[in-house]
Amino acid sequence: MPHLENMVLCRESQVSTLQSLFGERHHFSFPSIFIYGHTASGKTYVTQTLLKTSELPHVFVNCVECFTLRLLLEQIINKLNHLGSSEGECSTQMTCETFNDFVRLFKQITKAENLKDQTVYIVLDKAEYLRDMEANLLPGFLRLQELTDRNVTVIFLSEIVWEKFRPNTGCFEPFVLYFPDYSIGNLQKILSHDHPPEYSADFYAAYINILLGVFYTVCRDLKELRHLAVLNFPKYCEPVVKGEASERDTRKLWRNIEPHLKKAMQTVYLREISSSQWEKLQKDDTDPGQLKGLSAYTHVELPYYSKFILIAAYLASYNPARTDKRFFLKHHGKIRKTNFLKKHEKTSNHLLGPKPFPLDRLLAILYSIVDSRVAPTANIFSQITSLVTLQLLTLVGHDDQLDGPKYKCAVSLDFIRAIASMWHLRLLQKKENRKEYKPSLLLKGG
Repeated sequence: MPHLENMVLCRESQVSTLQSLFGERHHFSFPSIFIYGHTASGKTYVTQTLLKTSELPHVFVNCVECFTLRLLLEQIINKLNHLGSSEGECSTQMTCETFNDFVRLFKQITKAENLKDQTVYIVLDKAEYLRDMEANLLPGFLRLQELTDRNVTVIFLSEIVWEKFRPNTGCFEPFVLYFPDYSIGNLQKILSHDHPPEYSADFYAAYINILLGVFYTVCRDLKELRHLAVLNFPKYCEPVVKGEASERDTRKLWRNIEPHLKKAMQTVYLREISSSQWEKLQKDDTDPGQLKGLSAYTHVELPYYSKFILIAAYLASYNPARTDKRFFLKHHGKIRKTNFLKKHEKTSNHLLGPKPFPLDRLLAILYSIVDSRVAPTANIFSQITSLVTLQLLTLVGHDDQLDGPKYKCAVSLDFIRAIASMWHLRLLQKKENRKEYKPSLLLKGG
């Protein structure tokens, strides 16, 4: 199918597997299919494109939108009812409160001529949210073909492996299909496929090669890279538009785009500024810190303990756990000098990026750097949650892991220095008002 090959790139193996599972329209398909992979790996796009291109009757539901059992079941039933009804017929909204009602209504709707003797596909995106609902929901969907005695296939799309779903009581095992991450060659091919018609494909491919050379080490998200490619391309082709360079003058084009890509590195994943603000920033050639909002980190006002939490998070992200005892304990014992550093330990931790750390380690460092005694109250945990919401901390773990949630610091060293300097300046001002400070503190940095 050449048309499908042009729409879905670098997923030939997964498309071939799904096509073999789907088979003909009147054939009984596999009862349930579990598709998993990291974000932006093409799970949703490939599944939707394959079902639409093959014109198979299907219902697509995002479980994030359905936070209760009734909302989920009613959305599936009503979409299926609209799919089975004729064009002129006005279908009414159906109510469904339990899974038994869902099975009964499903049998009734699939008797329609449009769905008779055809495989009906129910696609549940973000399927990990099903684990928070009733215990009989997931086993019921896995055995829906058996319960309804109809030709139906339930497709689960998730970022979590199947082992995190499997109930303790046992259930029907689905067909598991894995979508691996895109390699740098795959990203090059996919992003180059979106080249503007007014420029040649080779010119845009050279731009994508430069973009991936800068961002691939810190960002593998296809959606984010596509956003960055669209956002920075006008600046890349600016010398060509002005007539100062040709499309083959890659060296001059690189010198023009390099400082702007460095600015864009500060906003990866954060979405601190809108596209219109970024375009204005490029035209005016100003610094991102001059914009108001989250991008101007230095004037973000944080609660007292939130500043110490961020400092502790930065220390936990960029210092190995084995150095905590040396840095934060007064009586840490005798330190022996060792010369057997491994090759990867000689590299600066700032070049390797922040490392995840558990919550217990964050709190331990926090208690050691705060002068006063801090109790682990709900106020401290709520401030940690607020920092995650503000995207100053990144939650990289889940509550169902054995070692609990893990975090990473999402701010730079300049931001930490700004927080420390503001706190230090206010401390000096308080001491000056009380006339208790010493001039030597200003010279020594406190």
